[in-house]
Amino acid sequence: MRFSIIADDKIPFLKGIFEPYAEVVYLPGNQITKNTLTNADAIIIRSVTQCNASLLNGTPVKFIATATIGDDHIDKVYCEANGIFWVSSNGCNASAVEQYVTSALLIIAEKKEIDLKDKTIGIIGVGNIGSKVAKVADILGMNVLLNDPLRARKEGHRDFTELDRILKDADIITLHVPLSFEGEDKTFHLADDNFFKKLKKHIVFINTSRGAVVESGALKNAIKKGKILASAIDVWENEPDIDKELLENVDIATPHIAGYSIEGKANGTAMSVKAISKFFNLGLDDWFPAHIEKPGDEIITIDCENKTDREIIFTAVNETYDILRDDRKFRDEPDKFELLRSNYKFRWEYGAYKLRVLNCREVTLRKLKTMGFDVRK
Repeated sequence: MRFSIIADDKIPFLKGIFEPYAEVVYLPGNQITKNTLTNADAIIIRSVTQCNASLLNGTPVKFIATATIGDDHIDKVYCEANGIFWVSSNGCNASAVEQYVTSALLIIAEKKEIDLKDKTIGIIGVGNIGSKVAKVADILGMNVLLNDPLRARKEGHRDFTELDRILKDADIITLHVPLSFEGEDKTFHLADDNFFKKLKKHIVFINTSRGAVVESGALKNAIKKGKILASAIDVWENEPDIDKELLENVDIATPHIAGYSIEGKANGTAMSVKAISKFFNLGLDDWFPAHIEKPGDEIITIDCENKTDREIIFTAVNETYDILRDDRKFRDEPDKFELLRSNYKFRWEYGAYKLRVLNCREVTLRKLKTMGFDVRK
């Protein structure tokens, strides 16, 4: 017997996959409402669709797949109480977010004349993304402090640092936590006035996690008081109605697109397809997009002679992703937050490019390969 799926029409690679098994209707994420779910057995969504009692009560929905890493848009308590299964695409775009953070960090270092070597970076949240950021920070010669209370309780505290020490010692802080509103690992407004008061002066602050992890007013105050030398913000409180004053005061601003690589989107869609396949026994458990578009100019050539490792890595990363272009587009049209997200031209991750290096030291080659570049001499 055929079943019914409602799917967000901005999820790539999805059309045509489930049609042999189900009736599939594609809708903009903000138009997935209770009225559209009257016959839906499953929904495939992005973070713009809030899955709570208001949406789900009285519908036949049995399964929710979100093609995103976060799950704060799903009311898990309601779903559990009502027998609704759900799955997120955890880790699908971790490499894309690392690419974003690395790009932002290198751009800020260039602009502010910061030598990243031996600087201390505090990574708050050490899951799929935070772990990748830590690896690149190590490659850049930084001292890495990791904070993840959940992992520390499970694995022991040896490799992790208390939050207060990070706030006191870090030159750079980057957030990679899920949004949670209660419990001992609550992250809602984690970065509040008290958080910023504990910082040393002139730090670099990056948030690619969730907007509500940071209290916007507190961040603005910290910038005005000189606690924060430079900042890169991809996620905002009250999206899409963002704080325009905060936008004007940060160095890099983007509309929640840090994870928007074509590979990340392919991974997210594949995880959703596999989850629905297992739930409904469709035999698509190994599905992955048959064709992923390659960049038009996939060969990057860098002459490494008389260049530092930081300069070489900066050039390589910047060739794969121009973060300042996204910043300019957002500043030009900040009221079109969701439109910019929905129509974003997905970028490619490092591995999509062939990096041809000339006069390059072996140690530098190893660093580039560790980052994920396809390095050719």
